[in-house]
Amino acid sequence: MSLKDQVTEDMKNAMRARDAERLGTIRLLLAAAKQKEVDERVVLDDAAMIAIVDKLIKQRKDSVAAYLLAQRQDLADKESAEIKVLESYLPQRLNADEISAAVQAIVVSLGAKGSADMGKVMGAVKTHLTGKADMGLVSQAVKAALNS
Repeated sequence: MSLKDQVTEDMKNAMRARDAERLGTIRLLLAAAKQKEVDERVVLDDAAMIAIVDKLIKQRKDSVAAYLLAQRQDLADKESAEIKVLESYLPQRLNADEISAAVQAIVVSLGAKGSADMGKVMGAVKTHLTGKADMGLVSQAVKAALNS
């Protein structure tokens, strides 16, 4: 079963369970997926769905930070609950050590020497680690590998 089918099935289950909060988050995810399909005239595969989930999680993390600055704990809690629902659709993430090891291997294979090769390394890393790791951590690992 594809990730999109799983999300659709989870939406039906949330409707049956009358879980309004989960249902709202799942509908947001499906709306974002449908928008991408319509805009680009494609059928989304699992990798594209994971990219959408990552984007929505990043947006919610930014919102949580903004709400906490504005001292709106109620809204931050709502966004955090949405993050938990969205994270359930992500595959198992790599930890920092695994990310560093993967980045080091890519840096060595490309023969990258310094920060001038950052774009080349990030391009290769994105193809290998998209959906498997937080790209913020990946970027930090690439910088550390190229500066050492």
